Amino acid sequence: MKWKYILPIAVITLGSCSKDFLDQTDPNATLIEDYFKSENDVLLAVNGLYQSLRSGNTLGESSGQYSEQRSDNTGTNDNQSNSGEPFQFNDFSLLPSNSYLKTHWVNMYDGIARCNTLLAHIDEVAFSGEDTKKRYMAETKFIRALLYFHMVRKWGAIPLTTVPPTTTDEVSAVAYRQDEAVVYTQIVQDLTEALDSNLPDQQWDYAVGRVSKAAINAILGQVYLTMASTLADNSQQNLASAETYLTAAYNMRSFGELREIPYENVFDVDKKNTCRELVFQVQYLQGDQNYSSSIARNNQARGENINSRMPATGVGGNVKRDLVNDYEQGDLRKDFSVKFAADPQVNDWFITKFRDTSPAAGEQGWGGNDWILIRYADIMLLLAETKMKLGKENEAIDLLDQVRARAGMPSYQESMQDAGYASKYPTLKEAILHERRVELAFENHRWFDLIRNYSPEELVAYFRAKNQSDYGLANLNNISTKDRYFPIPYDEYQLDPEKMYQNPGY
Repeated sequence: MKWKYILPIAVITLGSCSKDFLDQTDPNATLIEDYFKSENDVLLAVNGLYQSLRSGNTLGESSGQYSEQRSDNTGTNDNQSNSGEPFQFNDFSLLPSNSYLKTHWVNMYDGIARCNTLLAHIDEVAFSGEDTKKRYMAETKFIRALLYFHMVRKWGAIPLTTVPPTTTDEVSAVAYRQDEAVVYTQIVQDLTEALDSNLPDQQWDYAVGRVSKAAINAILGQVYLTMASTLADNSQQNLASAETYLTAAYNMRSFGELREIPYENVFDVDKKNTCRELVFQVQYLQGDQNYSSSIARNNQARGENINSRMPATGVGGNVKRDLVNDYEQGDLRKDFSVKFAADPQVNDWFITKFRDTSPAAGEQGWGGNDWILIRYADIMLLLAETKMKLGKENEAIDLLDQVRARAGMPSYQESMQDAGYASKYPTLKEAILHERRVELAFENHRWFDLIRNYSPEELVAYFRAKNQSDYGLANLNNISTKDRYFPIPYDEYQLDPEKMYQNPGY
């Protein structure tokens, strides 16, 4: 399917275009006004929204550059490849002209534009039942909210639109940065409206990889938790709402305690369609050259075969020693998640959390790993953080202890009797952040956890207190308060330096 007018909000190539240029028709394209004729057309368009999430330039398995590599968990040590642009994210030397940054911005807005287009035309289709229409609208609004949520946390104030612009005048009308509070209001509205549908509580009752009410509640709770620390107003009210929605998601689980589900089962390719901890995942097709997962083979280091049958030639998925040192002795998650590669050309730790050595994946490493966006350990620890901030420490500790128990770790109260643990994590806040780090390592949560819990000044102090030798080639002294946000891509800023003003420090 080809889309006409599926445009990012402010693409530089449109800056000098005329209306006549935009109004030209590609004879090989299906026009939007001619496309939406049947329920199946809408279904295919919704499928296209899920497909957009697969890209590493949006939220797919290789999108860690825009989140995990910004944190203290991973980060490329190669400061030469591709003009050193990937290294800039890890090194806190990110430039507005970085081409990877621009690609991420454009692709995220492309996904949003697809959502806007579908919602703008869905009323043109006659549905056999209103519930089907509401379900498709709910899925679309969830995906739009999810994309905006990632963008507002990375850039702060951003352009916002819920309708598809089709001319340069319409693009210009929305090509300005709107305050974070305005963006969050739209995100909350989309997610709240998505709950008003007949979507099932869990993805198993619809289709694996599609939106459920558990997923909507989970993201809505995380949005409110983030608003409580990001926005100046209504902090306690936002925390109360976060608790409500995260509790709703948690209560929709189909198991008792987390230890009923072994940690390795969460990432087992053979169990990805049955593991009850999974709430929302981006699907990949094992053995297919075009739609398979490459995360197992890409993370594998030279001389190793734990991840994939495909022989590795590089260093694999880089792991900072700072993270390796954060695993407690006896933590079952460590040996599953990371391994030291002794090959002299590597001599470093690499990621082993995502594996597929099956015959179906083969020597080419065409894996079947799904990319997990939401799972219950994440929800539980977000809820623990929320309850801690509401002063409900005992309830927070109970959730924390469930996660620790599965990993073979003693309870929080027992651990606090250990001088080493108490020294590293003197407060419950730091204990929860530590647990999220080792539980969710390499799942692209760490950077968001840090900026949600530390002010820009605290974030600088946190990173500069680290040991440079445990951090790799990236220079910890580079970080400053400006690094709380990404810079606005240079081409977007140049469109209108007043409306698309640059973030401070860039």
